[in-house]
Amino acid sequence: MKHLMLFAALLLFSCAGTRAQTPARPMSTVEKEVEALERQRFAAQVSKDYAVLEKAFADDLIYTHSNGKQNTKTEYLQSIRDGKSQYDKIDVETLTVRAYNDGKTAVVNGTILITLPPKDGQPNLAHLKYVVVQVKDKKKGWQVVLWQSQKQAL
Repeated sequence: MKHLMLFAALLLFSCAGTRAQTPARPMSTVEKEVEALERQRFAAQVSKDYAVLEKAFADDLIYTHSNGKQNTKTEYLQSIRDGKSQYDKIDVETLTVRAYNDGKTAVVNGTILITLPPKDGQPNLAHLKYVVVQVKDKKKGWQVVLWQSQKQAL
């Protein structure tokens, strides 16, 4: 048993090291689709396109803001309606999509620069590193089930 656990740990470590050293591969069709949907969702957050946002977010969404506050789908969409979550612009700096589960699950991570409404006449920027999990529903298509972000230094 001890040897089996050691073998499993070594295998995991060697696979992790190999993946990190693997040259960039072309994006799959699923990965391209999810990337486009991510960019569309960011644009919808800026323009307050609730039809797109309703479809993009799963009913069981857990949206964790960079300050640690969590929202459900209903709470997050209401925060946009109420002006608590306002975005003047969202610039995607990096975005990586990895597909799993035969193309039914995607993990997205990246960095974005959000321009928020000015504070006290000063520019208000948020530089975030984020992770998103999207799941493909047979009827609803791709939906965000998890958002988690962390502030980064500007």
